[in-house]
Amino acid sequence: MKAILVPAESHADTEHALRMAADVARRFTGRIEIFALQMPPLVNLTWDPAGVAIMNAADFDHRRARDEARRLAARIMQEEDVALEPAPEEPAGGAPAAIEAAATAPSWAWNDKAMACDAFLGSYGRAFDLTVVCRPRGDAASITTLESALFESGGPILIAPPRSVEKGFGETIAVAWNGSSETARTIAFARPFLRAAKRVVVLADDGSLGDQPSGALIQRRLAASGVAVELKLMSSGGIRSGEAILREAAALGCDMLLKGAYTQSRLRQMIFGGATSDILSKSDLPVFMAH
Repeated sequence: MKAILVPAESHADTEHALRMAADVARRFTGRIEIFALQMPPLVNLTWDPAGVAIMNAADFDHRRARDEARRLAARIMQEEDVALEPAPEEPAGGAPAAIEAAATAPSWAWNDKAMACDAFLGSYGRAFDLTVVCRPRGDAASITTLESALFESGGPILIAPPRSVEKGFGETIAVAWNGSSETARTIAFARPFLRAAKRVVVLADDGSLGDQPSGALIQRRLAASGVAVELKLMSSGGIRSGEAILREAAALGCDMLLKGAYTQSRLRQMIFGGATSDILSKSDLPVFMAH
């Protein structure tokens, strides 16, 4: 988890995401890159003076939001004792970039990309080990931001709850095993966190997994990597319920949850609900997800 990307906005929840990113960077001597997440620019197709005025006002709002996000990022990183570094320049003329020496301390950089929206977040995230985002606030825009990072980056996301999280979170991790390829991928991405944890609990409902690998096999997989892992079997169908997973994680004293995202289709979850949707709307824990 050396390369960490954070889309910043000027609302309070961004502070929690930035502090979590700083915690991860300290743990793994990582480098955080932060940019101001903004809506796509308006397009004025007329010569109407009123339309020009709206465009100018929108441009001013974008600049102001970007400045506010940068000030917030600088303040949080200073408070978290993460040093500022300039963003690396891309090599000109196709020349190979110099290979940097291994970092000895966490650092952060600001990417001043103008009008960086969800599409930029998804594609740019492919150059990072981890993207840290806020838990959706219930509006469509914040859901779209999370899903852009989740589906387009090709990597994992870490979701910050709308509250302060204790430093050193991830000492006790719950793994919600439902037999899916998404969760298997998430476990692989989360290996640094799992190895650093003091306790890992695999939650599984082996009675409903059918021909999928059992929770015991996942326990064996993690134990072979030196992870201190336990197995907790839930009641029938429990692993398909986000509320049941969150209750079990809380009862076990977990301070981080690991789960594959949207192992059912997004459309089905929009209509009928599902574990991912429940967790995205209700989790008070940091959640590590991949698809």
